[in-house]
Amino acid sequence: MRFKTDHLIYGGDYNPEQWEDREDILEEDIRLMKEAHINEVTLGVFSWAREEPTEGEYDLSWLRRRVDLLYENGIETILATPSGARPRWLAEKYPEVLRVDETRHRNLFGRRHNHCYTSPVYREKVWEIDHKLAEEFRHHPGIKAWHISNEFGGDCHCPLCQKDFRNYLWEKYDGDIDNLNHAWWNTFWSHTYDSFEQIESPSPRGENSVNALDLEWKRFVSHQTTDFMKHEIAALRDGGAMQPVTTNFMYDFDGLDYEELAKHLDVISWDSYPFWYGKEDIISASEHAFYHDVMRSLKKKPFLLMESSTTSTNWMPVSRLRRPGILENASLSAVAHGSDSVQYFQIRAGRGGEEKLHGAVISHYGGTDTRIFGETRRVGEILEGLSEVAGSLCDAKCAIIYDTQNRWALEDSYGPRNTGMGYHDLARKCYRGVKAAGLDTDIFSQDQDFSGYKLIIVPMLYMFRGDFAERVEKFVKKGGILVMTYWSGVVDETDLTYLGGTPHGLTDVLGLRFEEIDSLPDAEYNHISPVSDNSLGLTGSYFADKLCELIKPNGASTLMTYDEDWYAGYPAVLEHEYGKGRAYYVCADMEEEFYREFIPAIAKRHRIKPLIADVPYYVDVASRVNDSCRYIFIQNYGVLEEKVKLPAGCEVLLGSADGVLPPASTTIVRVDL
Repeated sequence: MRFKTDHLIYGGDYNPEQWEDREDILEEDIRLMKEAHINEVTLGVFSWAREEPTEGEYDLSWLRRRVDLLYENGIETILATPSGARPRWLAEKYPEVLRVDETRHRNLFGRRHNHCYTSPVYREKVWEIDHKLAEEFRHHPGIKAWHISNEFGGDCHCPLCQKDFRNYLWEKYDGDIDNLNHAWWNTFWSHTYDSFEQIESPSPRGENSVNALDLEWKRFVSHQTTDFMKHEIAALRDGGAMQPVTTNFMYDFDGLDYEELAKHLDVISWDSYPFWYGKEDIISASEHAFYHDVMRSLKKKPFLLMESSTTSTNWMPVSRLRRPGILENASLSAVAHGSDSVQYFQIRAGRGGEEKLHGAVISHYGGTDTRIFGETRRVGEILEGLSEVAGSLCDAKCAIIYDTQNRWALEDSYGPRNTGMGYHDLARKCYRGVKAAGLDTDIFSQDQDFSGYKLIIVPMLYMFRGDFAERVEKFVKKGGILVMTYWSGVVDETDLTYLGGTPHGLTDVLGLRFEEIDSLPDAEYNHISPVSDNSLGLTGSYFADKLCELIKPNGASTLMTYDEDWYAGYPAVLEHEYGKGRAYYVCADMEEEFYREFIPAIAKRHRIKPLIADVPYYVDVASRVNDSCRYIFIQNYGVLEEKVKLPAGCEVLLGSADGVLPPASTTIVRVDL
């Protein structure tokens, strides 16, 4: 089912069931939403207890009235299934629906997602409520899409899940326990299994030292969560609801492999709550731009920003206010990187509960003469004027391989560092280098196709799965440009180390072979300097910490060397021509400024054209395209004025035509193709 919209969606989570005793407030909310240019709300996310107060007795009339009234006022609804938080009666009558933790203790009723995705009872009750909702709203013109559950996460270790885990492993290893024992290297510490029935999920009270067991459990949790989500989608479809489906992913969440869930969704959505307040917050701003690109890359289509905050986020350690202009800047950052929506949690602030002090469009005060309401109204006006951007895509020529399963394996392994491997931080530094080059980039796992790109960046891909090495070899041989870093190609998909030279399958492509890796204690570092007359024209010297790899060149040329310690003079950055392409290898955990020189130098040498030239440090540039034009978003994430040179012949849609960017501002231009 294709998700289509001819305008940018603006709205967010709305909870009218909290205000049923205040009809005056419900009427006022619609007036205020229209004043703020809101055209969508998300309803019913946590409404199960209201929709089914007692088992088998449903009341959807209140929900129907709200959907009808909103639609009559030009406001569409994304309608949620309520499985994210079960009602009390369900947990009391069917205690099997409550999760069992890794210590094998069953939880009490409470919180969210405290339910077992395997439980037949829970699946049955979810099917029934979802089916009722589908029957009620399947033909309603105001339903834009279905929101499946909410922020999936967590695992359950109950007997039902243990049984399904064993079945999952039995199928994966062809019913042969010897296959599993070999793949998991279970002869170590005499951990050999005699049958699949002996296998249990990892536990601090039992087995938690077999890396492959940990890895397969995490894969199983993703599999089981995906299966539960598919069960919900099937209930909607069986009830006749044919609108598109989505579910909201989360920032930097490695509890699930989102690529598995994404295969079964019509549109990707996610919840963005950055630590971005407007005072030199370039790292946080850039991090969320990074994740916008991750979410867009899951389907390489526009996504939805399902939740964000108008101002302070009450569950953070310190709930700081966003400075004036940051709401607009952050909202347009989502659109710049591929979102067809800006949505908030929440429209009206609740009076009680854990999130009563969370930011909202409509505060407890309820008036329009507040800074936040004025800023949300301003964002709504801008989005209305950018309707032509909706549905446009990104045609990035660069891709960064950022892989959740690799992260699981990397961070679970003992050595070369047992804390602070820095995988995410390294990916972010590579990303900052790409943005300094003025390029768009997709960000996805090693399983996706990367054959159409010009530049592939592979940070610390410790685990190679399937035919990844073969596909990289073909990519470079045909003319692609590869950047790979230290500690790549070390193990296979079950965390068995490769025998022979590493990075596995790519030693010829890279013209080198791994020998050793030095793990530096915190606060220690080495320095890296360029060799004279290097082919990229690199001039800067940089520090490296955490990990420093020692390699043996075999045809590769040295661009930079280590300055200090006993391996001073060893190669630290290398290049190698292979077929029609070229491969670059970075041996150490370099500081961000290295990548801000290195990646632009590569792009310039290999004629990968930037969106704009000479991108300042605090400026982010991204673009979207349709059949006739390109929209270029130029954003100043800093607190000082910046200046850029706009593309020749462009039409300015937002901002000034002279390329001057005030602090926390956005300029948008259109360039005909």
